Amino acid sequence: MEALENIEYKTAAVLFGGIGGESAGLLKSQVEYGGKVYRFKLLCSIDSDPVACHNHDLITGEKTAVQMDLFRRWQYEAWHGHEPPEDWQEVTPWDVWVAFKKQVPFFLFLSPPCKGLSGLLPQAKSESKKYQAMNYLTVSGLEIALEACLEYGGSLPAIIQLENVPRITSRGKPLLRQLKKLLEKFGYVVSIRADHNLGEIGGLGQSRVRFLLKARHEAQIPNVIYYPEKKPLRSIGDVIGALPAPGDTEVGGPLHRLPRLQWKTWMRLALIPAGGDWRDLNKVDWQNLRVVHEPRRGAFGVADWREPSRAVTSTAGPGRSNGVTAVSDPRLQIGGEGKTNILRVQRSDETAMCVTGSAGPHQGGACISDPNLTERSGRHPAQYRIVRADEPGPCVTGTRFGSGAIAVADPRVNTKLHPDSYGVQDWDATAKTVRSANRIMQAAGSISDPRISDRAGRYTDKFRVQADGQPAATVTGTTGVQSGAQLVADPRVQSAPRADTMGVQDWDKTAKTVTGSMDVHAGAAAIADPRIPADNEQGVWMIIAQDGTWHRPLTTYELAMLQSFPTHLPDGRPFQLEGCSDAKAREYIGNAVPRDAAEAMGNVILLAAAQAEAGITFEMSWDPVWVSPEEDQMPAMVH
Repeated sequence: MEALENIEYKTAAVLFGGIGGESAGLLKSQVEYGGKVYRFKLLCSIDSDPVACHNHDLITGEKTAVQMDLFRRWQYEAWHGHEPPEDWQEVTPWDVWVAFKKQVPFFLFLSPPCKGLSGLLPQAKSESKKYQAMNYLTVSGLEIALEACLEYGGSLPAIIQLENVPRITSRGKPLLRQLKKLLEKFGYVVSIRADHNLGEIGGLGQSRVRFLLKARHEAQIPNVIYYPEKKPLRSIGDVIGALPAPGDTEVGGPLHRLPRLQWKTWMRLALIPAGGDWRDLNKVDWQNLRVVHEPRRGAFGVADWREPSRAVTSTAGPGRSNGVTAVSDPRLQIGGEGKTNILRVQRSDETAMCVTGSAGPHQGGACISDPNLTERSGRHPAQYRIVRADEPGPCVTGTRFGSGAIAVADPRVNTKLHPDSYGVQDWDATAKTVRSANRIMQAAGSISDPRISDRAGRYTDKFRVQADGQPAATVTGTTGVQSGAQLVADPRVQSAPRADTMGVQDWDKTAKTVTGSMDVHAGAAAIADPRIPADNEQGVWMIIAQDGTWHRPLTTYELAMLQSFPTHLPDGRPFQLEGCSDAKAREYIGNAVPRDAAEAMGNVILLAAAQAEAGITFEMSWDPVWVSPEEDQMPAMVH
């Protein structure tokens, strides 16, 4: 790895940093300009949650998280509903200055709590004193940071950015007015917009529209800040397709386990079409839907003689489990020294082989070399003769086919089929040319259509047993037990089955003797299994939906990847969060700024810093401007 000596570091500080999505993105940002490489050096990430601070350092690989409660006393009391403990103290500008390592950061980023401003919270609740106290962190956090920089550093951050939910423009109008007034007072040019799609900025697999406030200190950055290049959104499959299979916690880490949902929730997920939501459950034709079991891999499996056998299971039988119940046995030699009478032709002058019960050409010596039909003069020389088309025909006699030459090799019948006769086309491939005689015998007029699935209820008479005392179902042209009602409950057969035939055993009692013919027709080979899940029982079940896919919840690990967190931590472990529940981990991940979006926004900030350092205050560019200089004069139309 080549060591770079011409690196210019720009300092950055983060307030309300959470688990470090913004911090991780800034540390990845890098711009080359004017012979230098510009990067960020993270001074600190302040947050009141000790678990978030711990995981911030775990993800970034740097010890820069600082636990600090930025509530003022009245905010603490309004949020918690009681006075703070005796050892609690309000944070002072000096505390923030120490967290900044006694430096004025070049870039200050804030992502204050947005719960009270989110549309997910009812309007009445968002207006309560409790949530108004939390919302005010948007203003109070910035105030104390600016106060610390001015009082102890004598200057201000060159660029400030604040991220929040788009609803802040309606629910937080008073806060935005205070913020803009405060920043303009200190000489900042301010851009306030709520239509920033961080998915397009970072090239993510999600659409994430957010509110961003960007402020540029004109005295330090007189040039423009360009808007990051918009990237195409990726599909969710592009992001999670390369990840380990859900539930593989050995490769994906503890956050990759599937949530244990109630059985009825799994059913609902399976019934909702892809792209739909709970409202589509009202359209479900539930009367024609059933959940059926598909055998595991290995059903009807034939084991290799030279390989170890798979596990022997309690339901050993072809097609009933994944346990092996068949083997390709090489000891029975069909050729060589096997059955000697297969396709054997016996001599007429020898004693015949033993006549067996399965006498046939493929099973015993059931063929003979018969000398009675000999070639002799006067026999009928034209018997079974095939006449050539280019020679004279023999005499037409009054005898039958076996006695005269009444067969001809007719060259006029071309039995060579057209290409693609009886052809079946692939659903995923381009169709072949449609011809005027496009029938299945002449062209590829068939297709393997995947849209018709084999499911219960498609043919209602499959394997149907008809009642003896009722009219029969319609007799169809595909008579068979699989295609029509071809069975009848015949009362004329009277039999006395063995004891325990069709017997169902009790789960809580000792099993009956296992016999050599142990199946449901010969013994108590069935069990009343109570393990069928109840509606409210929690677990992980794979139910294949009507579109042939598994509708399942995203794992927490997959959600982190959609937020563009790294697949592995700096210490080599799969991405994970420590010291919190899975539900809390999802909250941390959902509140984070996507790392790749933070990196892209950090790049344009570094570019603005490099241009300001080079004294470039104006240039021609097609790139859209994010924060431009304010014009002192009104624009005029030039004719």
